[in-house]
Amino acid sequence: MVTLVFTAGAAVPPPEQLLPDDTLIMVTAPDFGKLRAICQKSPKGRLWSDPAMKPLKDEFEARWQEEVIQPILRDLGVNLDTYASLTQGQLTFAVTKNAWQGSDDQPLGFLLLLDARDKTDLLKTNLADLRKKWVGAGKSFRTETIRNLEFSVFPFTTNDVPKSLSKFLWRPPVFASVTTVPDIQQGLVPPSGKPDMLLDLLTVLLTASKEVVIGQVDSLLVMGNSVKGVEKVVIRLTGGAMPTMGDLAAYQSSHQALFRDVPFYAWVNVKAFADTLGHKSAESKAPEPDDPLELLKTDKIISATGLAGCKSLAFSLQDSNEGALFQVCLGVPEATRQGLFQILAGAAKEAIPPPFVPANTVRCLRWRMNSAKSWATIEKMLTDLSPQAVSTVNWILDTANARAQLTDPGFDLKKILLANLGDDIVTYEKAPRGNTPAELESPPYLFLLGSPAPDQLAVALKRLFVIFPQGDAPAEREFLGRKIFSIPLPPSPFPMAAIPRPRPPRTLSCAASGSYVAMSTDTALLEEYLRSSESQAKALRERAGLLEAAQKVGGMGTGLFGYESDADAMRAAFEAVKNDPGASTNGIGPNVFPGLPGITGPEKNLNAWMDFSLLPTFDKVAQYFYFDVYAGSANVDGLALKAFSPIPPALRSNAVANPAK
Repeated sequence: MVTLVFTAGAAVPPPEQLLPDDTLIMVTAPDFGKLRAICQKSPKGRLWSDPAMKPLKDEFEARWQEEVIQPILRDLGVNLDTYASLTQGQLTFAVTKNAWQGSDDQPLGFLLLLDARDKTDLLKTNLADLRKKWVGAGKSFRTETIRNLEFSVFPFTTNDVPKSLSKFLWRPPVFASVTTVPDIQQGLVPPSGKPDMLLDLLTVLLTASKEVVIGQVDSLLVMGNSVKGVEKVVIRLTGGAMPTMGDLAAYQSSHQALFRDVPFYAWVNVKAFADTLGHKSAESKAPEPDDPLELLKTDKIISATGLAGCKSLAFSLQDSNEGALFQVCLGVPEATRQGLFQILAGAAKEAIPPPFVPANTVRCLRWRMNSAKSWATIEKMLTDLSPQAVSTVNWILDTANARAQLTDPGFDLKKILLANLGDDIVTYEKAPRGNTPAELESPPYLFLLGSPAPDQLAVALKRLFVIFPQGDAPAEREFLGRKIFSIPLPPSPFPMAAIPRPRPPRTLSCAASGSYVAMSTDTALLEEYLRSSESQAKALRERAGLLEAAQKVGGMGTGLFGYESDADAMRAAFEAVKNDPGASTNGIGPNVFPGLPGITGPEKNLNAWMDFSLLPTFDKVAQYFYFDVYAGSANVDGLALKAFSPIPPALRSNAVANPAK
């Protein structure tokens, strides 16, 4: 084991040499100044600084100052700008197991490490000022000596959170209990929209803690929710020996593959989470539920889904003059791969967008998943989870088959369905046809299921769709010599879930063509696909720069490849909110704030503070948007997903003023 001695002026050791070996989650920027510079020079960062964005930017920053910065200054006497300037080097946040055994009885630990580098004296001044203001507010704290260094221990309850911060710090239902799955009828998101999971997790850790420990070791701020947890870091900083996260084989594997010389990365010890939750669930003596819809035990979910064989989750960001590369790796060795991970680990086959996918596609995905094998895996998974669930699936198939046998006595739905499932799934989406909320939420979308005999598969699907209302009497018509059958869809695939607004009636149309069965709720797009053999339109696969970008994610031969046109998606979003600024409250406003996750609370989020009527026309900022590609792959060590965002041509040093798209 390497022993560290952190002396004055020395570089702060990397997080894997400081964090304890019971670390469950780690997120770090080894050099926050470098990460900040990357965000500022990124296309979104440059967009935010463009003069065309100044009206919206000024309005947002004024409201941010008025509603956040000034109230915090009044409540706490704290200038956030002063604290923000302290982050010069490493910034690391970690969640540790601490005394947690799978329930809320013993809370998880957290650690925050912030390197102020040459602002060491300012850090010392700010900490002294914090203690002074805490006492001035009539509150007490105690001092603990850790390795001859003084640390302040502040008692902490939710009552200590000032009003100005309470709208950001709340206990979301999704984290109400680590071992309890929320009731779907109660809703899983705050009133303002999508939750920021990292912020919510920090909120839970704070509110579950009884104290916050803060101190300084040379230029490094060390903060945690227990003296014992902070002590482990201080021991390493002062030359002591302690088992660290870097000693874990699972972490070492992730570090070698993803974390070297990158400006931002994260790691999750999935196995430790799964083992603890599974053990806690197995200890409970609750009787098995009679109702298959009742919540399942955590240990069953972990075992059946294959999560028990997953060691780690790793994420990294790399930046270059060509663009940004995001990588996510799941440490699921082939020898222990089961359940969902068997499905995700598809064969390495060609996944280039087929020639019928048009160039004006906004999103496209091709996945060479073996549907028949996946069906068998899902059946086994459901059997392990709940035999009643498998019985329900079989009842649906038997009911549909019995209906089919009324007119075709020898029909065997399941046999025909499985025999004709292929290993190719293609989906693509085009820009919304208009700017109404309904059109924006339901753009033209086509789903294609590969098959060795698509006509037979189409018949099997038609027989299966009797499960939908009026599905036993599908409308049929011919188009270019091919049969199209259509059935009305229910208002929502999940009737129990809350829906922001009523959806208009939708009809699903299906047709067999080529080696696929195509399905869509947009009849015009389905007909366009059926005419594609006659079309001379440019294909997506011919788009300039696509092949070069694909090489950054491992090419198009890994079994899964996807494409998203950021430019087309943002053009539609800009037009929508320009015409209806209130649309942003419905979650369809553009995310133009760069470099930060969406801060979401029960009152407001960043989008709510933006007056989108002040946005420029899209053409004035179109040069900041381009496209993204991603690819999934598998090897003996695990599964990987890579995504690459190339620099838009107009932002490259040798770009022309108005490059062709």
